[in-house]
Amino acid sequence: MKFGKYLVDKYIEILIACFGFIIVIMMLLAFKTSSQVIIALIVVFFLFSLIIILTNYLKRRNFYNNLIANVKKLDKKYLVLEMLQEPTFYDGEILYQVLYDINKSMNENVKDLEISLNDFKEYIELWIHEIKLPISSLTLMNHNNKNKIDKRYEEQINKIDNYVDQILYFVRSENAEKDYLIKENNLKKIINNVALKNKNDLLENNINFVVEVGSEIVLTDSKWLEFIINQIISNSIKYTRNNKDKVIKIYVEELPRQIDLHIYDNGIGIPAKDIKRVFDKTFTGENVRNRSKSTGMGLYIVKKLCDKLGHKISIESVVNEYTEVKISFSKNDFYKIND
Repeated sequence: MKFGKYLVDKYIEILIACFGFIIVIMMLLAFKTSSQVIIALIVVFFLFSLIIILTNYLKRRNFYNNLIANVKKLDKKYLVLEMLQEPTFYDGEILYQVLYDINKSMNENVKDLEISLNDFKEYIELWIHEIKLPISSLTLMNHNNKNKIDKRYEEQINKIDNYVDQILYFVRSENAEKDYLIKENNLKKIINNVALKNKNDLLENNINFVVEVGSEIVLTDSKWLEFIINQIISNSIKYTRNNKDKVIKIYVEELPRQIDLHIYDNGIGIPAKDIKRVFDKTFTGENVRNRSKSTGMGLYIVKKLCDKLGHKISIESVVNEYTEVKISFSKNDFYKIND
């Protein structure tokens, strides 16, 4: 708060005070008051006026400078009221009360929105569990009538199931910590479950699925990690090249402080300009748009869940050569499961 601008803002009050004082001086001169008394009054007037102006200015300067400084350094600007002391001047008290009422109203609205959003999430989760039943029934019916039903129906059922899973994990990802349990899990067992789920697509596309994983144990949630790997494998299958030697290779690299899971495919690859954006929400790269429709949500959800689980994920790729996804699991010497 600048003193010059404060004086400019108060110029009307200052002019009125000066005008009133001039009238008083003129009246004193009319009554032939001694010049010493008039000079003394002028000095006293300006001295007390200066004290009043400075006192009011300093009160407001401290409050408003504090307000501006707190707003600048806060990420969540609406919390500024929590860092302010209630001012001791009247117009500041009015502002403080207005901010308090606004903040209270906002908190009430946010609470209502949270309740509404939680109700919606609960409904979506319930709907997903309900829709899973007919999907499972369709999958079973398709399996029992393989010779009678076109394989394209099975492909579409699998796509529906995959998209429903995406919705479920996206809804839960905001509060993932309530749904997962991190413990020691056998990495190969999780990969085998994913391979079994994608068995038909791998065979249909003549993809050589190579797994070079031993008995490595990682700290993770098996259900979440299975979904993550399944999304990556589904992408690898979807974006294969029209070549004879189609390969998806999964292998493990064990380092002193972490275990890296590599998922490699020799598919269409990702352009260099897109590689930094593949985890962005709804992003679909040039190669994806040219081949098929995509929501751009799969890898976004994968990255979000990896962050929640404390796993690092990265992608390397060269167009028309390969794509390799790496998931890193930290080793924790303090976490031990008793036999």
